[in-house]
Amino acid sequence: MATLPQLIEEDMVRVDTVLREFIQQADAIAALLIDKGGFLIAQQGEPGEMDFTTIAALASGAFMANQTIAALVKEKDFNSTYQQGETFSLFVINVDHNCLLVVIFKSQSGIGVVKYFATAATAALAQQLALAAERAPGRGFDLSELNLANPQELFRKK
Repeated sequence: MATLPQLIEEDMVRVDTVLREFIQQADAIAALLIDKGGFLIAQQGEPGEMDFTTIAALASGAFMANQTIAALVKEKDFNSTYQQGETFSLFVINVDHNCLLVVIFKSQSGIGVVKYFATAATAALAQQLALAAERAPGRGFDLSELNLANPQELFRKK
């Protein structure tokens, strides 16, 4: 599994800001930054009765399954997946080599506005993750090896 860069408080403040602004712009219920192993790194929005940790794990699995499908149809990759429900929908888009952005939104909102604002959000998230990687090259985390129930706390330590 790919290694996530070491994220410090400055990184997490920026990530939280990007996610918070994105859910306001896109009128989304929630936005989650996850690693491709399915671990929840950051979240913004109200979970209500939704289990973001489980959603992160399953969304990652669905996204990675779609990468296998892409290869089968001779595509380099699919950079996003979209599941439309009657009440809620889910959009997952690639941020960088290590991370995905998961967006939960009301189905009536439509995917167009979510995709539009997700472009800028994923670019800002990727930029912050790149800055973190440059700060400590070769040092990072493989969250699957750490086996943490809630890895979000790892990135909130001072």
